[in-house]
Amino acid sequence: MLKDFKPVLGILLRFIIIYLVLLFAYQFYLNSFKESGLDPYSRFIAENVAFIQNKMGYATLLYNDVPKEQVWFYVNKVYVTRMVEGCNAISVIILFVAFIFAFYKGTKTFVFIAASLFILYIMNVLRIVGLNIISRDYHEYSKMGHDYVFPAVIYGSVVVLWLVWIKFFALKNENS
Repeated sequence: MLKDFKPVLGILLRFIIIYLVLLFAYQFYLNSFKESGLDPYSRFIAENVAFIQNKMGYATLLYNDVPKEQVWFYVNKVYVTRMVEGCNAISVIILFVAFIFAFYKGTKTFVFIAASLFILYIMNVLRIVGLNIISRDYHEYSKMGHDYVFPAVIYGSVVVLWLVWIKFFALKNENS
């Protein structure tokens, strides 16, 4: 009976191990920047968001709040939102990568992850830009956007990429 479940158990074990290793590595990364405010990757995303917003005509400055480990977006002379570590989507990316590696298929796994990480990065930056614009121009919708609409963008992107991976790569030879 256990023989029937061996492939599923292997996938589940691989997922759990990779997820925990990536999670602990990320926590170690965050702890190493505790004293300097927001971690460099989150700050990089904030800078990219500010760049895009400036190009779109939303004059954006960043205010670094080191003690609270956050960066404020100052858009068109108003503080609209703040970027904290959770906004960088790394937690979602860790879950995504662990899932893809659970269904490991050789070199194409690494290529798919690299392409997907680029897509998720773009989606996350655009998500934050959208949230900032809504918070600035349509403040009455900012809570709904932050709590429901924009999380759906990043989680929806992850689910679509998972489905692409499973349908076109992980199970391709098994369905033939």
